[in-house]
Amino acid sequence: MTAVSEIAVRMGEIAVSATPGGLLMSIGLGSCIGLALVDQRRNIAGLAHIMLPEALGPDGQPGKFADVAVPALIERVVALGTSRGTLKAVIVGGAQMFSLNGKAGTLEIGVRNEAAVRGMLAAERIPIVGVATRGSKGRTIKVWTGGAVVGKEAGGPEVELLPGTRG
Repeated sequence: MTAVSEIAVRMGEIAVSATPGGLLMSIGLGSCIGLALVDQRRNIAGLAHIMLPEALGPDGQPGKFADVAVPALIERVVALGTSRGTLKAVIVGGAQMFSLNGKAGTLEIGVRNEAAVRGMLAAERIPIVGVATRGSKGRTIKVWTGGAVVGKEAGGPEVELLPGTRG
């Protein structure tokens, strides 16, 4: 079934939807984190494509940094008619995409991104119900307003991270 509304969420962007059959997706999540927030009872979903753990100053892209993106995403899905208490989170990405002389890089951006997102969600008391992170391959995340969330590692099959209605 084809989604009624399909929104591509690119690096540093946030998108939300309450459109029946709506689909939000991010392609090419390497060290970035795709954070999905869903309210399955109200058919509301949001997705942020987070690039870095924390903002070092003002930036025009609220989805770029975990410390800014998580509260911004929560605010936007709540504005569509949900409440924090009904939200569920799924995180995808956080891979180690580069190595130095065959060794993992010292920056470990993917690991730091995941830790920052997890910390922000814990502070907001939003449960993480699905995870597909780490490794060395990029991933895609698809989030339907009906609550289904799937992840796909490059070259691998789609994996259902949160069962729900698709399309």
